Amino acid sequence: MDNNMNQVDKTNLHMSHRVCSQGWALTILRLVLGSIFILHGGQKVFGLFGGPGLEGFVAWIGTMGVPEWLAYLAAFAELIGGAMMFLGIAAEIGALLTMGVMIGAVIVVHWPNGYFGQNGGFEYPFNLALFALAVVVGGPGKHPLWDPCRVWRLCLFNSCCKKTTI
Repeated sequence: MDNNMNQVDKTNLHMSHRVCSQGWALTILRLVLGSIFILHGGQKVFGLFGGPGLEGFVAWIGTMGVPEWLAYLAAFAELIGGAMMFLGIAAEIGALLTMGVMIGAVIVVHWPNGYFGQNGGFEYPFNLALFALAVVVGGPGKHPLWDPCRVWRLCLFNSCCKKTTI
């Protein structure tokens, strides 16, 4: 009986560590990804760090046939979505905002240049979109400021992760 009980304790300890470490991994992902989008959005919206600023970005993306309203939306979605992720305020929604921008960047700007970034390809925005998808699926990790998607996440994963018996 003692051996069985020790095995159960070891299993619970392993699962507890796994859940805890996954939460911290998602937190690190959320903070890094959020900071990337805040900085790049800051370039587009405010002209920080040598960026074009809002008017410069809108003019540049307009040369590719993107309507002005969509250029404004993309710049602010990148900045605000990054801030939402970084702060953990509805991080999944922030991640969805940035995913939309990155998918647009892949299609409109980078696709003709192939995959690799050194050729102006879609490698970087594509991978940022996938990292944002990880935040959508996994959640904000530890210590978000506001997590309204928690209920949705719990319902989704409780139905997906239930073991079925035959």
